[in-house]
Amino acid sequence: MNINNLMVTGGCGFIGSNFIHYVLKETGFAGRIINVDKLTYAGNPENLKGIGERFGNRYVFQKMDICDAGGMGKIFSDYNVDAVCHFAAESHVDRSIKRPESFIYTNIIGTFNLLELARARADKFVLFHHVSTDEVFGSLGDAGYFTEETPYRPNSPYSASKAASDHLVRAYHETYGLPVVISNCSNNYGPYQFPEKLIPLMILNAVEGKPLPVYGDGRNVRDWLYVKDHCEAIWTIMQSGERGGTFNIGGNSEMENIVIVEMICDLLDEVLPSPAGMSRRKLITFVKDRPGHDRRYAIDFGKLQKQLGWAPRESFASGIRKTITWYLENKAWIENIRSGEYQTWIDEHYGED
Repeated sequence: MNINNLMVTGGCGFIGSNFIHYVLKETGFAGRIINVDKLTYAGNPENLKGIGERFGNRYVFQKMDICDAGGMGKIFSDYNVDAVCHFAAESHVDRSIKRPESFIYTNIIGTFNLLELARARADKFVLFHHVSTDEVFGSLGDAGYFTEETPYRPNSPYSASKAASDHLVRAYHETYGLPVVISNCSNNYGPYQFPEKLIPLMILNAVEGKPLPVYGDGRNVRDWLYVKDHCEAIWTIMQSGERGGTFNIGGNSEMENIVIVEMICDLLDEVLPSPAGMSRRKLITFVKDRPGHDRRYAIDFGKLQKQLGWAPRESFASGIRKTITWYLENKAWIENIRSGEYQTWIDEHYGED
């Protein structure tokens, strides 16, 4: 596959920025990346600090909303885009419950705009990779795994909007022959993750001696995928995955939320003992469960492993240690994103009503 101008949507976000670092530094990719990001609360240009200086005109940033069809069309034309890796999405379940409108616009209308622009360049277009989530499949019981054949049963406005965008991408392949691939991943963690998510929120609160809010009984189960492993999987699928196909990406790390929080507490007690010598587990606070909270997700990534030879490199034990180290070593990054809209979100969710 020969890509010359790869558009990465949401490239200043958590997974998108890690993907740009990975592709430019570790894959031998010789083309240009056009990073398109609206720079909402979770889009942080500091995630890519130094990339422009290091890679020159092989990296371009354009501030743009993917819902702006005209603006996106100009970027497609100006940079002769021949492939898209589509990360841009509203992605937090809690916010989708309180304010679902932006999820419908960004995740559905935004994806539609991109597909239409790709279709308009059909003679030049190489690939549309759509990055999605295992949440589209709904909730599992105590046994079994999500496969590529699992029926969709989304249970939140977020997962419903992602399911809709998945169906659009698939339909554009079947109807128009657009070269697409879809990946559905389990929960990511690692550097640059915005602190509304479970793992960074727990790390930062534990460091500061703040309560560690855990939903319900803490027994909700997720499969955890280290973000660099995810980036490698995406690139592998882009290079060799069957067009029109879907691939599940998992971390082989199925764990209960409460176990993860306890691990974070124990690791921080080891590397950064609290001044009072208190176990950080005492900070764990159980809070009312959120509506539509799926009980268990677990991914079967056997298709990706058998067909393309990918498997995660990090165990959860190794990945969480690397993640904690990164957050402890990047205090300036943390302080920057904790200003403005992030603090507003914290006040709305954990402050006084």
